[in-house]
Amino acid sequence: MNTNASPPEILAFGEAMALFVAETTGALADVECFRRGIAGADTNVAIGLARLGFRVGWLSRVGLDGFGTYLRQALESEGLDCRYMRQDPDHATGLVFKERAEGGADPKVAYFRRGSAASHLMPADAAQVDFVAARHLHATGIPPALSDSCRELTWHMLDQAHAHGASLSFDPNLRPSLWPSENAMRETLNAMAAKADWVLPGLAEGRLLTGLDTPRDIAAFYLERGARAVFLKLGPEGAYYRGVLGGREAEATVPGFPVTHVVDTVGAGDGFAVGVISALLDGLSPQAAARRGNLIGAEAVQVQGDMEGLPSRTRLTELERNLPDLP
Repeated sequence: MNTNASPPEILAFGEAMALFVAETTGALADVECFRRGIAGADTNVAIGLARLGFRVGWLSRVGLDGFGTYLRQALESEGLDCRYMRQDPDHATGLVFKERAEGGADPKVAYFRRGSAASHLMPADAAQVDFVAARHLHATGIPPALSDSCRELTWHMLDQAHAHGASLSFDPNLRPSLWPSENAMRETLNAMAAKADWVLPGLAEGRLLTGLDTPRDIAAFYLERGARAVFLKLGPEGAYYRGVLGGREAEATVPGFPVTHVVDTVGAGDGFAVGVISALLDGLSPQAAARRGNLIGAEAVQVQGDMEGLPSRTRLTELERNLPDLP
């Protein structure tokens, strides 16, 4: 990586983990061979945006170990700018093991991330970040769940990006088991979402965080607190958006794309985020953004792996070329 290159236009941060996916179906206890890859919702989105041609900077820590070296090499090979990623000599890289997906069911996952290098991230890790050059920041609810210092970093990133005029997207990406209480999770993530321009919860997440039921009411909850637009993931049914984009208020439900054979659902929500964020950065309408989110989410579930189905710009152009005009 050439650190003399222009600073990244998009910033993402969080924990990248070395992923080991079972080569055969069945319980992890019975699997002998695994395929190595990259895991992490934040990295999935960063990689997806980089594949579409955006200059994405990745801020994180990994261990001073072989897994950390692998992650840096793998992320840089995907086009990420890793100038803000450092190796921590005192803490190990997080690991995750995943069953091989079968029949579209959610595969079981085992995490080994407690006390990981990334869980020790803090605001000082962002001291060299060029926020002036940043056009957009993507954040999720995972880093603030990892530790107090990660939570402080998340607030710092949100505040600095906002102060320097960057747009912000926020995906709650709930991990209840990492929080001390559901109430702490709800209060923290709702406050962070209120800082964002674009909020991207799933329907179940929105219901848990707001206590409200309908997509329209959930969207209103965040719009009333400062968000500009809310894109709700509805699974196979598609997506709902509501907000003020392009100077006018709009709302609509955008149908999903039928998938004949679902292989692995992990990463579908991250694919949706890649679609929405890239479309809005491309200057498209919120309806087109929701449709692109649905399209990339549908691509993601048709292959094994967390981010293997995220398309290149050429592939995305081919997919969108065959779509009917929006009303």
